Amino acid sequence: MIVSEISAKSPKLSKKPPNVSLPSSILVAGQSSSSSSPSSASATACLAYEHYLHLLELTKLWSTKQFPNWNNELIIKPALQALEITFRFISIVLSDSRPYSNHREWTRRLDSLTTHQLELIATLCEDEEEDGKTRGTAPIVDLNTLNGMLARDGNGKGNSAVWKVPGATQVVSRTSEESLLPRLATWRKSEDIASKMMFSIECQMKLCPYTLGLGETNLSNKPIFNYDLVCRPLDLHLVKKTANLENSENQMLFTTHQILESWIYVSRGLLKRIAERIDGQDFDRAASDCWLLERIWKLLSEIEDLHLLMDPDDFLRLKNQLAIKSSSESESFCFRSKGLLEITKLSRDLKHRVPEILGVEVDPKGGPRLQEEAMRLYHGHEKGSIGKVHLLQAFQAVESSLKGFFFSYRQLLVIVMGSLEANGNRAFNMSDSLSRIFSEPTCFPSLDAAKTFLGDYWRYENVTSKGPGTDNGCGMMEQ
Repeated sequence: MIVSEISAKSPKLSKKPPNVSLPSSILVAGQSSSSSSPSSASATACLAYEHYLHLLELTKLWSTKQFPNWNNELIIKPALQALEITFRFISIVLSDSRPYSNHREWTRRLDSLTTHQLELIATLCEDEEEDGKTRGTAPIVDLNTLNGMLARDGNGKGNSAVWKVPGATQVVSRTSEESLLPRLATWRKSEDIASKMMFSIECQMKLCPYTLGLGETNLSNKPIFNYDLVCRPLDLHLVKKTANLENSENQMLFTTHQILESWIYVSRGLLKRIAERIDGQDFDRAASDCWLLERIWKLLSEIEDLHLLMDPDDFLRLKNQLAIKSSSESESFCFRSKGLLEITKLSRDLKHRVPEILGVEVDPKGGPRLQEEAMRLYHGHEKGSIGKVHLLQAFQAVESSLKGFFFSYRQLLVIVMGSLEANGNRAFNMSDSLSRIFSEPTCFPSLDAAKTFLGDYWRYENVTSKGPGTDNGCGMMEQ
């Protein structure tokens, strides 16, 4: 075990608390940090935000359970709806008649955003197939059962196409009738980007047991996901009416935040599943979900960065038309989203699961109990413990992405609104709620300390094995 090895060889890393400035309050808070979570904006501001986005109607679409046997419905469905809203966003951008709008960069950003969403959706579908409890539960339309006959479902929806590849069996493809993507493929302005997205779907869904049925060729002849029935594009696109403000940026802002809130809802479902899998000691799958969550935090930053492409004059005029103003530090604009605050808190609260994963309790006296157990885990590579290592690594990756989101968000506010408005008409300081999120110490001090001392251990091992005055391989002489 690493602690016994270190005790015998290195006085620096003995079983006694190491000679490093780590206050006992930090070690005890190892999984119970004293830092407070940011508070939401005023009830009036939150209500106005929800009303503007029609968040109540969207939440009903996300949360309605249509398939009792499909456990992942409330995670995959809002992700698909975010993708569908992105298709609508492309239509909005390409229909924008303003000569000063940056159409080229808008198109590139939305193309990139679509690809990244498809990557996440494909990963969710792949993980579903790997889990014996959820395998085969997604609603699909297996067109092989049609015996080569083209047919419509009971509602008269769903276009199918059959062709034969030389030397192969016939290939069947079915295209959604309600999604906007097949329609974009028929419009001269959008046909190139639409065909590129269909190709991305074909590539990203390669390892999945089914494909989405949005116009991709389906050369693998896989079953088709029942996209229209799950995503309900017609109902989704009805939730898009906003106040007639005669400002082209209104639709841009509204649609950006609908995509953002959709992925926030996906994150809530993932965080719930992470907790369930940790409770069930399924650390490998919990780690997989945490890595997905880390990628979603990065996606949220990408979505927020779409504000950079909005015209400054039109956006600031819209800001005043909507009466959006930050009047205090607790009313930073992102804190109007209750969902964002919730996933922020739940992501940070993963720290409370560390003692359970390590199998030890926090020392009330501030001793290095968690730190030593983490060092044993990292160093041991014991069979059955690798999933725990992956999970703890993913915890810290989630924290890094979360802090990166809020750091980027502060810079974004300064760029699109100016520093004074971004700071709520206060001089900039690092004590406001937004800054504290990315500037405070790590939520995982025991894991941080364990890696610090493990690195010190290997440095000491390197010196003792080579002897003093030998080259350490980096062009430096160890003394």
